[in-house]
Amino acid sequence: MKIIKPTLSEIIDIQTILKPYVDEGIILYRDEDEIATNIRSYVIAYDEHIPVGVAALHIFSPFLGEIRSLAVSKDYQGKGIGKKIINSLLKEAKNIGLKEVLVLTYQKEFFEKMGFREIPKESIPDKKIWADCIKCKFFPNCNEIALIISL
Repeated sequence: MKIIKPTLSEIIDIQTILKPYVDEGIILYRDEDEIATNIRSYVIAYDEHIPVGVAALHIFSPFLGEIRSLAVSKDYQGKGIGKKIINSLLKEAKNIGLKEVLVLTYQKEFFEKMGFREIPKESIPDKKIWADCIKCKFFPNCNEIALIISL
């Protein structure tokens, strides 16, 4: 398994991995243009030539980033791929100088095992709420959990 920074030609792989979770309402839909605009934020995991996992590191400020759109193909879950993706993004976050990384998730225990701690959703930057959360079908009745890790 390898984790790479995707090129524009891998947008379809990113959308393929995300689709089942978008259909369930767990992850926000991102069209080709939005993914293309943010392609540098993504990493994608491959098993041989099969895309099996994806996530993005979105930057809010010189101090705060967010891991978003974490998804691992259902056939590949439980094999440590999500953890490897997160570790890759946390390393990148630290290398570029971020101090904290936020995540909104339904998988609280997974992130807690990786060192994230729960925070009140009220502490999330307003620009996150109005840029992303408002697009969610569960807004404003979100039941995701906000967690953060200091780097």
